[in-house]
Amino acid sequence: MTLTPPIPHVVSDCSPQALEWGRFLEMLAGYAQSSTGRAWLLGLGPSADVEWIRREHALAWEMRRLIEAGVRPSLGSLLDPSEALAKSRIAGAALEADEIRRVLALGEDISAWAALMAVPPAELADALPELREMAGELLTLPLRPLIESLRSRILPDGSLADNASPELRRIRREMERQQRAIEESLRSALRRFSEGGTTQDDLITIRGERFVIPVKAEWKRRVQGVVHGTSSSGQTVYVEPLETIELNNDLVRLLEDEQAEIHRIFAEMTRQIGQYAPVILKGAEVLAEVDTLQARARFAVEFRCVEPRMDVEGAEFRLREARHPLLEKRLRNTIPPFAAASAAKDGAPGVVASGKGAIQAQQRGLNGAPDIVPISVALTSDARQLIISGPNTGGKTVGLKTAGLLAIMAQSGVPVPAEEAVLPVFDAMLADIGDAQSIEQNLSTFSAHIVNLNRISEQADSSSLVLLDELGSATDPEEGAALAVAIAEHFLRVRAWTIISTHHTSLKVYAANTPGVINAAVGFDERTLAPTYELRQGVPGVSAGINIAARLGLDTKMIEAARSRLSTQTQDIGRFIDSLHEQLRAATAERERLDLLERELSRERARLEVEGMKEQRAKVRELEQKLESLLKDFEYRARETVKAIDDRAAQQKLSKEAERRISRLRREFAESFNSAVVAHHTGADKGDQNAAPHIVRHVSAGDMVKLRAAGGLGGKTARVERQIDDKMFEVSVGAMKMRVARDEIAEVMRTAAAETPLQAARSRRGVSVSVADPDESLGWEINVIGRTAGEAQDEVEKFLDRAFLAGLPRVRIIHGTGMGILRRTLREYLRQHPQVASVTEPPQNEGGAGATVVEFKQ
Repeated sequence: MTLTPPIPHVVSDCSPQALEWGRFLEMLAGYAQSSTGRAWLLGLGPSADVEWIRREHALAWEMRRLIEAGVRPSLGSLLDPSEALAKSRIAGAALEADEIRRVLALGEDISAWAALMAVPPAELADALPELREMAGELLTLPLRPLIESLRSRILPDGSLADNASPELRRIRREMERQQRAIEESLRSALRRFSEGGTTQDDLITIRGERFVIPVKAEWKRRVQGVVHGTSSSGQTVYVEPLETIELNNDLVRLLEDEQAEIHRIFAEMTRQIGQYAPVILKGAEVLAEVDTLQARARFAVEFRCVEPRMDVEGAEFRLREARHPLLEKRLRNTIPPFAAASAAKDGAPGVVASGKGAIQAQQRGLNGAPDIVPISVALTSDARQLIISGPNTGGKTVGLKTAGLLAIMAQSGVPVPAEEAVLPVFDAMLADIGDAQSIEQNLSTFSAHIVNLNRISEQADSSSLVLLDELGSATDPEEGAALAVAIAEHFLRVRAWTIISTHHTSLKVYAANTPGVINAAVGFDERTLAPTYELRQGVPGVSAGINIAARLGLDTKMIEAARSRLSTQTQDIGRFIDSLHEQLRAATAERERLDLLERELSRERARLEVEGMKEQRAKVRELEQKLESLLKDFEYRARETVKAIDDRAAQQKLSKEAERRISRLRREFAESFNSAVVAHHTGADKGDQNAAPHIVRHVSAGDMVKLRAAGGLGGKTARVERQIDDKMFEVSVGAMKMRVARDEIAEVMRTAAAETPLQAARSRRGVSVSVADPDESLGWEINVIGRTAGEAQDEVEKFLDRAFLAGLPRVRIIHGTGMGILRRTLREYLRQHPQVASVTEPPQNEGGAGATVVEFKQ
């Protein structure tokens, strides 16, 4: 029985040997903490089940988040408990002490994992849905009662504690007393026999679970008792004196009773384990899967992996900044490249041996510590074939292996080392890489390749990944090129996802002229005559065999002779491709320069914004200080004016009213000021007519307006005579005319277009109305605090008449809160008033329950 779940719909052929899947699994299994987890990882394979793939990656990603949060699951006790649990279900069976101890340790790890899933770290409370679902019944069937019961009775060494049962405690106490009695009896015998020199040593020892004393061999007949053994030298015999025989017999009987009680307790503990057997087995299965997940998660953290996105529609194959994990692990050891190449040639374990300079591929430079160079591949449903060309030892083979290995990893639930990975779900990964020569099967290198290609061509379809290294090599170049093009066309027809490496110009031309095929090149630096290992899509590569031979030290005469034999066409093609690569390098450098410039501009913009904020804050602080000074001066003048009133009662009343108004005005002003500052900072006031509500927007000649507290006319009602400019108006207050700025107008009380009721009545034919002119200084509120209900109603009635005739749209009546009698009386009266449209309670900053706002009918 295996604890780990089976893999559904395993891909039948993934070319594990060619793509070094086994070597990768050995590396991955090294992250496992248990033999069970290691065995599952070593048997891991790609699946074509999309749901399984999705779940495995989700679980691995959640485990990675746990590990990055500093949580490491405890899996040291993980084992397959199937046999012990089966035994625990047999009536009367008793597990051994070591078996119980190991099941107990496993239960504690299971309980710890369940507790972690029940209450995960606060920052991951809602981030572990798949792991919590996997825990399943462990969250509802806790093992804590079993663990506490077993832990209280069994000690870490597997022995039972004295308090494992009352009977065991009693037996062990009896044994202690019996041992003391035996020791006292033997010490008495020792003292008696030592006086005559009969005993060898003045000590008590044990032979065959019986207490004895050492006696010299020549004097053994002088001690009456039973001999239980002789020393190795023969000079000492171990005698049990007659007077202790019965005491020893009693001790032996107690020992037998102890063993019987221990067996009974172990049987009872076994029965308890049997009751929890299903939960323990489920927990072991969960922990086994947790071990495989933590191994994958630790690998993902160490190799900076991402969760691949599986394209179920099969429309895209994209790897960005992908790295070969075996190569990266090898290069981390900073082995000099030529030493690493030598190790690969010698078949050193753990080395990516491709025979094509795989160790040197994907590394920058050829001296010093190597550094892996990632590759990027992008294919689409309309362009499924990639032809890679370029110099020897340039990384073509590693490019193929990286694409193939990462595809297997993705479908095996293993995160892939890349910046981004979008992959179709393949039903086969078919690779022909390396030298497949076989002496046993009488196959040459070329023949072995053809046999492998025939097998691949029969299996491949639109859901297959085909990887072909050095297609058409190991035979006549002309025939090999023709064969290579024909094979590539076949895989293009069956729409297989195909990556081919080659040196043949015919395949480069085929890729350039065939829709659905893309050229790619591994880089080569003409200045240093060294490969750069970068994979560039869109252009073909040059083999540069002569240049590499020259770089590796081949005789210059041979090099010159080889160059002279190249055809003019071949040289022209080589120069054209070199020119393309030079233009591509220039374009890449320009793009990098523009990216750098854009980042610098962003930094400078951010810096200027910060400096602007600092300057704005300084100005705001300066304005606040000036305004605070003005408010203090206003408060001082208001209080001095109140003090100048002779009537003390009136002074006290006005003082309280002034304090309330000052407090309200200060609060309203602070709110308006802060709103204006925020609106200006965020840009909300740009083009927004309501962004500065303290400024009246629409004022026309003839309008009745209320002035702000300026020039001693605060709260006065004035008539707008004319508009001088956009910011200045000429107004009249009674007989006095003056100029005021737009921001000194508090509100428009009545527009010129609206006739007052009095004017409307006078304009009617045959109607003559003669009343005293309304008070031009009539305000929009009345204070009736302190009045009786009758007095207040009379004053309000007169005030409403005057306000209505003056054309005011609304008024406010201040009556205070108190017992609420005045408020109820006035509001009931107002609701029945013929000219009142609505009666509402203003917001808290305008009086709240202590005031009532009345809207007149228009």
